[in-house]
Amino acid sequence: MNVQTNARSGGRAARRAARAAALPDNLRPVRPGLEGGQYKPLSDADVARIHDAALTALETIGLADAPPSGVEILTGAGAVQGEDGRIRFPRAVVEDALAKANRAVVLHSRDARHDLDLSGTRVHYGTAGAAVHLVEVDGQHYRDSTVQDLHDAARIVDQLDNVHFCQRPMVCRDIPDNLEMDYNSVYACVSGTTKHIGTSFTDPAFVAPTIEMLHEIAGGEAAWRERPFVSNTNCFVVPPMKFATESCLVMEECIRHGMPVLLLSAGMAGATAPSTIAGAITQAVAECLGGLVYVNAIAPGHPAVFGTWPFGLDLRTGAMTGGSGEQALLSAGCAQMHAFYDLPGGAAAGIADSKLPDMQAGWETMCSNVMAGLSGLNMVYEAAGMHASLLGFCHESLILGDDVIGQALRCVRGIEVNDETLALDQIAAVCMGGPGHYLGTEQTLGRMQSDHCYPTYGNRMSPKEWVEMEKPDLLATATARKEAILSQRPAAALDPRIDRVIRDRFNIHLTV
Repeated sequence: MNVQTNARSGGRAARRAARAAALPDNLRPVRPGLEGGQYKPLSDADVARIHDAALTALETIGLADAPPSGVEILTGAGAVQGEDGRIRFPRAVVEDALAKANRAVVLHSRDARHDLDLSGTRVHYGTAGAAVHLVEVDGQHYRDSTVQDLHDAARIVDQLDNVHFCQRPMVCRDIPDNLEMDYNSVYACVSGTTKHIGTSFTDPAFVAPTIEMLHEIAGGEAAWRERPFVSNTNCFVVPPMKFATESCLVMEECIRHGMPVLLLSAGMAGATAPSTIAGAITQAVAECLGGLVYVNAIAPGHPAVFGTWPFGLDLRTGAMTGGSGEQALLSAGCAQMHAFYDLPGGAAAGIADSKLPDMQAGWETMCSNVMAGLSGLNMVYEAAGMHASLLGFCHESLILGDDVIGQALRCVRGIEVNDETLALDQIAAVCMGGPGHYLGTEQTLGRMQSDHCYPTYGNRMSPKEWVEMEKPDLLATATARKEAILSQRPAAALDPRIDRVIRDRFNIHLTV
């Protein structure tokens, strides 16, 4: 009797050990780059009409306020500057840019395991934004965000399986000098995570100094250009249909230095973009097609992300509605347009209008994250941590967002139908002379790790067990995880020799 019990116990222990061991990437239930595209809110005819309308807008309305260098670049590519100063784009010019565009973009990281393949409808989730506040759950308090907060966010991202990149989510409000703020933002992120980084620049003159720092980290200019692990988030347009002059100059400078660019059009539906979902998507597509011409006229095939980011608006109040169903549809529709052009694309999802990590934040975050993933959006920006319609960022929400994104990715993975998953042999064995249930069968145990995505922080206890475990609180669990991560030296910390060189050259605000 004891022998049998020990055998069963040993088998159970072995199974538990197997479940605790990390699965190879190809067997994980969710992982970066799962292919979406199952959800298509637009019909083929709708997509064709939006494309035609965008081309008409570029040809007849065009974009205003290009810098002199941009006028030269764009007219050299065949665009036409009218007497009103607007740059208009004949259809052939747009088609030529589409033919030259890079469709095989890989966003590199300092650790090649985290490289992001943006081909097809492969889906990746990450942070983004320019929140000016940190949300402190202890006391439900908003305060100015700092460079330390940004660094801590990057360190947390580095430890989260389902957050695949770290575009700067907060502004360093404790650094008043814009040049220092720009390069410190990059330093704070790069020294916190080896995943791909996204950042912006406030002035074109600030690009070159930051690039010098990145050359040092990469091991030289050639190594940087071969694997640029930081991209430029570039709001090159001020909707509706105007170039952002300074940002265009930043973009030109980044391209010269081999930095990938995110062409970001962020119209507000009902304010700076049409209030209809179709109209907001059309304008964003037109603006980003104009940006695509710009990029490929400077450097054909330069890595660029087609960043249609139209945002929803509450027309009763004029407040942004990042957590709305309309926002989810805007981003999903944009993903369809990216797929139509076969271009690497990105849009926003996962934003909460709620001020705190509560039930409202949960439904808002999940709604758009799932729809963005199902639509095959390559880069899902602002997917975790964002509150108050992008004004606040919360470390605990970033951690909890890892669970949200895990479930969203499981939806993206979908349902596999084959002889094994149809399970006819199992059904026969269980029903004819078997135990009458599937608990503990070899097939159930064999697939429980590869088929199912289990929450890390979400609580699936019974009420009885929950009471016995002293009623664990979700936010307290997230805070404990945050403190555990931040108590350790970051795995992405720079080599001390390189860090010393950088600190001798730059005024780095983070303490060692």
